[in-house]
Amino acid sequence: MTTAEDAYRFGQLFEAELLIELMLRFWNHPLDDDAEFRNALIEAAVDVLNALIRGERLMDGVQPLQMKFVATVCDVEWTTLQGSSLEAAELRQRQNWLNIIRKSVPSCFCAHDALDG
Repeated sequence: MTTAEDAYRFGQLFEAELLIELMLRFWNHPLDDDAEFRNALIEAAVDVLNALIRGERLMDGVQPLQMKFVATVCDVEWTTLQGSSLEAAELRQRQNWLNIIRKSVPSCFCAHDALDG
């Protein structure tokens, strides 16, 4: 089974909701207490993972079947922010959330072979 397939299966478990909840709260996302946002984020991530399994590419340097759940969630949020009409302060907070996650868990945003020795 590929990483994207594993992430897709994970995304349908309660634990995915818990992980998203923790990611939003721990790294201070401005919508961390919005259950509708959290649910929409999970659903969108699962949809994107399904597209990745079909071979669509999202991230340079990472094959679609190697995308991880956290990277997919962040890609969904990044895509949402592109061209959005959010207030500058909220846009900045949400972009900051993405940057913090990328710096905190960089292994979620690279190909498997980049992690080898």
